[in-house]
Amino acid sequence: MPEYLMRLVQVHESFRKAELQALAELAGVDMEFVSYSEDSPFCIISLASPAAARALITRSILSQAIYELWGHGSSLPALHASVLATSPPHWPSCATTSFRFTLDSYRGSRSTASQTTLIESFSYLPFTGPIQMRNPTHSFRIFEDYALGEKEPRYLYLGRFIADSGRQAKTTYDLKKRSYISTTSMDAELALVTANLSLAGPGKLFYDPFMGTGGFPVAAAHFGAVTLGSDIDGRSIRGKEDGKNVLGNFKQYNLTDHYLDSFVSDLTNSPVRGCLGPSPLSAGNAPGGWLDGIICDPPYGVREGLKVLGIKEGRGEWRKEMHLDRWQDEGYIPPKRPYSFEAMLDDIMHFAAVTLVEGGRLGMWMPSANDQDIELDVPTHPFLEVVSVCVQPFNKWSRKLLTYRRLPSNSILTSTTPWIKRREDPGLVHANDLNSFRKKYFEGFREKEPEAMSSGPLAEDAAST
Repeated sequence: MPEYLMRLVQVHESFRKAELQALAELAGVDMEFVSYSEDSPFCIISLASPAAARALITRSILSQAIYELWGHGSSLPALHASVLATSPPHWPSCATTSFRFTLDSYRGSRSTASQTTLIESFSYLPFTGPIQMRNPTHSFRIFEDYALGEKEPRYLYLGRFIADSGRQAKTTYDLKKRSYISTTSMDAELALVTANLSLAGPGKLFYDPFMGTGGFPVAAAHFGAVTLGSDIDGRSIRGKEDGKNVLGNFKQYNLTDHYLDSFVSDLTNSPVRGCLGPSPLSAGNAPGGWLDGIICDPPYGVREGLKVLGIKEGRGEWRKEMHLDRWQDEGYIPPKRPYSFEAMLDDIMHFAAVTLVEGGRLGMWMPSANDQDIELDVPTHPFLEVVSVCVQPFNKWSRKLLTYRRLPSNSILTSTTPWIKRREDPGLVHANDLNSFRKKYFEGFREKEPEAMSSGPLAEDAAST
């Protein structure tokens, strides 16, 4: 198949390949990676046609554009040799039309005179049409990839422009321009990437069980999905009296026709139901769902301990009776009890297993500590297949975007694993006892100690908090 050059953005590197794979699946195009490195913004892929290239790039957030690859090499002479060897079949379509050449130097630069000399070195191409810098029929770009500190490029490419990406959406939905946000609102760029990896699109129904101010539903709606959401705190949904609320965000972007509704709920007491079958998990009685996608950033329980609706054990029957009598009162706030972070992850997995359609996706964020002795395992479920694990690093901790695919029922092997994991009520335990990540967050993450310093005063001094 013909080869194409992707000009990627050099941010969120571990997300880029997963996004392209998801978009290829969504567009229904066959794509193969010929050359890819997280250290470079240049990626070579093979596709069937320019139409396939346009279908792939149109909604990409972590790419800039895609080009028909005319040649590449580790030096300028090697580039020219590659162009002469591979591009002649493309020459007739460009011979008499308007065109232009531009230069993209990554981690390097050239003087104006050097740029002109470089561009003129391609004068052997048989183009007789006019040079037109604005809106030409064909736009060619020379790409240079420099190593840090080097004065000469380590690799060069020549490509004919095919199409721009959908990265402008990052600016459209920038949180600085959004009317209603909170301190925990997900960055717009990553919210859009999450929607891409979860295959949000027209004709699909997406749900966020921790919607907050609605960042993920807005991102899914941008790509054409119908969205709904819920949150344990209704105040985040209702917002303020001046119209700054979740619905106001959809109005701001003219997406109200993609907003189904929202409601107050927690994941363990949700009116959202799947098609439940018998308790043993097996291929013959697998549940069927109705949601095409679930995208969420569950609370990490750092600012305050995780809670779900309910009354703590040991607080007395009179408290239960009091709430049974008052639940319809105006301004009523239901009681909450401590909730384990690990139990929440399991509950999300089960919820996705029974509500997603076959092939539907779950995109879920979770925290992960770096270089210390507590690491949360990637949750698993027999009905869900891990598609990708993307990492956003910070200092001593990071967070992962986990993407899962709901497996077809006929592909699931018979198992005695129960669908629902019933855990003992945590009672009056402290929030830190239910959340190892929260405990480490406040204690201070500690780097792993070298074996030679596993104990003693030097080891204590070496540990950073």
